[in-house]
Parts: sequence; C-alpha cells; structure tokens
Amino acid sequence: AKTQPLSDYQAQKRGGKGKSATTMKEEDFIEHLQIANMHDTLLCFSNMGKVYWLKTYLLPQATRLARGKPLVNLLSLTQGERINAILRVEKYVENRYIVMATAKGTIKKMPLSVFSRPRNDGIIAIVLDKEDQLVGVGLTEDEGQTEILLFSNAGKVVRFYDSELRVLGRNTRGVRGIRLKENEVLIALIVAKNNGTIFTATANGFGKRTPIEAYRLSARGAQGVISIRVNERNGSVIGALEVLPGDDVMLISDRGRLVRTSVDQVSIVGRSAQGVTLIRLDEDEKLVGFQKVEEPLVQEEKVEDI
Repeated sequence: AKTQPLSDYQAQKRGGKGKSATTMKEEDFIEHLQIANMHDTLLCFSNMGKVYWLKTYLLPQATRLARGKPLVNLLSLTQGERINAILRVEKYVENRYIVMATAKGTIKKMPLSVFSRPRNDGIIAIVLDKEDQLVGVGLTEDEGQTEILLFSNAGKVVRFYDSELRVLGRNTRGVRGIRLKENEVLIALIVAKNNGTIFTATANGFGKRTPIEAYRLSARGAQGVISIRVNERNGSVIGALEVLPGDDVMLISDRGRLVRTSVDQVSIVGRSAQGVTLIRLDEDEKLVGFQKVEEPLVQEEKVEDI
C-alpha cells in the first residue's frame, strides 16, 4: 500500500490507456483503490471478518512507480489474513450505520459507533461462512428510506430499502441480501444518497451510466434485474458506483495502469445496454477497480491522497 497526490493524475478522455500507477512483483495485482484525506480513518475489513484501523497519513507517500509498503507492516494481520474491503470514515457520527455485504450475498447493518474505539489487534465485525468474504461496505442513516443496491458479477442488481435490515451485533452473520445462482458472487454494494445515476464497469474495460429508477424496488433477498449485459465482449461485472454530473472516476487495471476520466463522457443508457469503452486494455489485461473523485470541501492545507 502507498499514497500518491491526486494531482498526479489529470483527467483524460474516455477510452485512453492511462499511465502506470505502481510497480508490482510477479503474480501480484492491484485490488483496492481508495480516495481519502490525510486525516481520514480507513476501516480495513479482512477475509476473517475482522476490522482494523489505519490513518491515511500512516501510509507511505511514494512515486507512481514505487511498490509501497506491505500491509503486514502496518496492520496486525495474522497468517493468511488479507484485506477485502476498505471504508473511509471522517467522523463517528451518532445514528449512522455501517452496512456490510459478502460475496455469498449476505448483508449486515451495525452502528458506526461500535467501531469508534480503535484496537491494535482489530475486532470482529462479522461472522463469515466458510469460503465467504466481505466485498463491500457503506454508511447509511437509519431513516428507513435509504436505498441499498447489491450487484452480482453476472450483471444482476437488487434494490431495496434499508428498513428491511435490522441492527445486529458484531458476532453475527447477517441476513440474505440477494439470491445468487451457482458460480455467481456479489461484487458491489451501493448506499444510494444523491439520486444520481449508477456507473457500472466490466472486466474488459466497458461501462455505462443508468438511472437508478431503472432498477425496480423489490424485497431483500430477490434475484434482482439486469444491470448490464455480461458476455464475451464485456466480461464479468467488477463494480458499481452512484455518480453525479461533473464527477470524475479513477479506473485501475490489474497491471497497475490508472485512468482518470469524467463520467459526463459515459452515456446514460438503459439496463440492457452493453456500455462503451472506458479504458483501452492490452491482451489479457483486466479492469479490477475504480473510485469516484469528489471535490473535497476542505481547507487548502489538507492534502487529498490516493
């Protein structure tokens, strides 16, 4: 892991090749891209259901071609433990809740205040079934009308209100969020807040924007509806975000190439559309992640890093 100034990456036209963001060892690959201010807390969720605390400024600042620092030197990870999901937290506000989703379609809601007291060796956040892992975390307020969307790698999405989720304790598994077929996994969680459009991207570098109302509301645990076509051209779905006009997104490939582009260049189309080219990938290269870039309402002396 490492940090870099966001200013190192200027916006490009959609479909560009981008530039290298990091150097990697053989058989290594990029897994997480997070945009945060230097004094934000990063809640790091592991494949064993634990959560660890890490301040952004504790990550080493490095050049684009630097590898960074091993996470085992920053967090008290046990053998075989790795970070699966990251949530940026500015303040521990009352009446806010963390929503967690796992690869097998389980979802869980907990008070954010539970995580307000850091411990060096981490704490249990969720009990995971065998071969399950966290894939997404988000923040919501218990108003009953906040919408949650869960996306599968097969191009399906289920949309429901958070009032269907009861608040649970740390040593619990959660409840079913989406019904998955064999060989399908949940890959993204969105807590809708701004009535924006849903930006969806696939492994082969294609993506689109779709109005959130195009996905009908249903009960928790449904199979969902089509979010984007999964085929040989597109590849599997790798993630989804809620975006607004004027937002930028940063996309990163498994070979460490990064592109920053405006969502305004991505067409708004229906659920069944295949999408347009987001990043020009080489043979056997895959898009693995992306994050929204928001203009921070902070003082100039605060540095925003990746």
